[in-house]
Amino acid sequence: MEDSHGMDKDERIEGSKNELLDELKEFLGMPSVSARAGDEGSFRGCAEWVLSKLEEAGAEARLMETDGHPVVYAEIGAGDSTLLSYGHYDVQPPEPLELWESDPFVPEVRDGVLFARGVADDKGDVMARIQALRLYTQEHGPLPFKLKFLIEGEEEVGSPSLPAFVRQNEELLSADACLWEGSMKDDAGRPMIFCGTKGMLYIELRARGASHDLHSMYGGIAPNPAWRLVQALRTIKDENGEITLDGLEELVSPPSKEDLEAIEKILFNETALRASWGVDSFDRGLTGREALKEMLLRPTANIAGIESGYTGPGSKTIVPSEAFVKMDFRLVAGQSPGPVLDLLREHLARRGFSDVEVVDLHGVEAAKTPVDSPLVRTAVDTWREVGASEAVVYPTIGGSGPTSLVATELGIPTIMTGAVANVESRIHAPNESARLDDYFESIGYFARFFERFAN
Repeated sequence: MEDSHGMDKDERIEGSKNELLDELKEFLGMPSVSARAGDEGSFRGCAEWVLSKLEEAGAEARLMETDGHPVVYAEIGAGDSTLLSYGHYDVQPPEPLELWESDPFVPEVRDGVLFARGVADDKGDVMARIQALRLYTQEHGPLPFKLKFLIEGEEEVGSPSLPAFVRQNEELLSADACLWEGSMKDDAGRPMIFCGTKGMLYIELRARGASHDLHSMYGGIAPNPAWRLVQALRTIKDENGEITLDGLEELVSPPSKEDLEAIEKILFNETALRASWGVDSFDRGLTGREALKEMLLRPTANIAGIESGYTGPGSKTIVPSEAFVKMDFRLVAGQSPGPVLDLLREHLARRGFSDVEVVDLHGVEAAKTPVDSPLVRTAVDTWREVGASEAVVYPTIGGSGPTSLVATELGIPTIMTGAVANVESRIHAPNESARLDDYFESIGYFARFFERFAN
C-alpha cells in the first residue's frame, strides 16, 4: 500500500544507501562502552557526534550533564502534539573478543548483514530515526508537531543517572507519546511492537560462617554458609520450579482481556527457541501458549550467579567462610521492587533465615501501555503502509528497563517499534548484527511514522 510520498521516500533511500550506511558505520566505530571507566573523552566524543547529527537534521540540540555520562537532548518542529524519542548511544562490552569474526568496532558487511557492536542495540535504531527526520524534512519541510530526542549514555549499565534526570526535567520531556528504543522482527520476519517492560528487583543473598575457611574435618560441626544459602534458596522455589515467595502472587494485577487476545496472535516457535538454546525442554516442561504466557505475564525468581569456597582445579578440602548468590526477580504489573524486597526479607525471617543478609542492588518498575492505544494503532498501520509483514503486538516483553520513568511517572504512552534488529542479531553477544534491508526499511518506517503522527 504505497502512495507517491512512500515511493519518493523509498527512491531517496535507494539513491543514498551508501551515504546512510557510511554514517551508521562512523557511529558504530566509536567504542562507547559505558561499563568501562577511564576513557571519558572518547565517550563524550560519541555524545557530541550524535548531537552534531541532530543539528545537521535541523534540531536544536545540547548536551545535558548528569552524575554520569551526558544526555543528548534535542527538539525540532512545532504544533499541538509532541512525540518523544528515547534511545541510547552506549553499548555493551564486546568481550570475549576471540569469538568475534571481525573487529567489533570496525563495522563489516558480509552477505547483506552488518556486524558491529551496537548495530542492533541501540545505535542502528538511533541513527535510523535521525536519518528518517532528515528524510521527512527534505520532503515535507518543517515538522507540524514537536519531536524531542532523549538519547542517554548509561542504558547498558542500568541507567543510574536517568531517574534523577527525568524527574528534574519533567516539563522539558512532556509529550503525548513516546517511541522507546527499537524493537525487532520475529523469526517469521514480522515486526514486533512492544507495549511494556517487566520491572526488576536485583539482590544479593549473603551467608557467613566462621571468620575464615576451615579444614573440612570440621564439616560436621562448623556452620557452612554454602549449605545455609542453599537451604534459604529452597524456600523461594520448590522442587517443581514454582515460586513460593510469600505474598508475591497476591501483588499481581491480572492481564486485561485485550492483552490475552494479543498474545493469541503472537507467533511462538518453541521448537526453534529450544534448538537455539540447545535444550530439549523448557523449565517445568512448559509448552506452547503456557510457556509464552509465563515469559510475558509471570514474575521470575532467577539465580544469576552463585559463589562460595574453592572452585579451582583439583581438590581443596575446606568449609567455606562465606557464600553469596545474585538474583533477579522480574516483576509484572502490580508488583514493585520495594514491596517485593520487603516480602523477601520477611519471608526469610519467618523461616529462621534472618542471618542471611539481603542486599538491594537496584530495581526498576514495570511499565505498561494498553495494546489498544492510538499510539499502537499508528505503529501497526505504519508498518502496513511501508509494505512490511503484519506487525505483531506484544503486551509486554520479558525484559526490563527504565521505561517506567516515562510511561508511568510522566504518564506518556510508550511503545517499542522499528525493526533494525532481528531474532538472530545476537544482542549483547559476539557478532552482533543487523540486516541492511531491515536497517533501510526502518529509516523509511520512521519517516512514514512521523508523517502519520503529523496528521
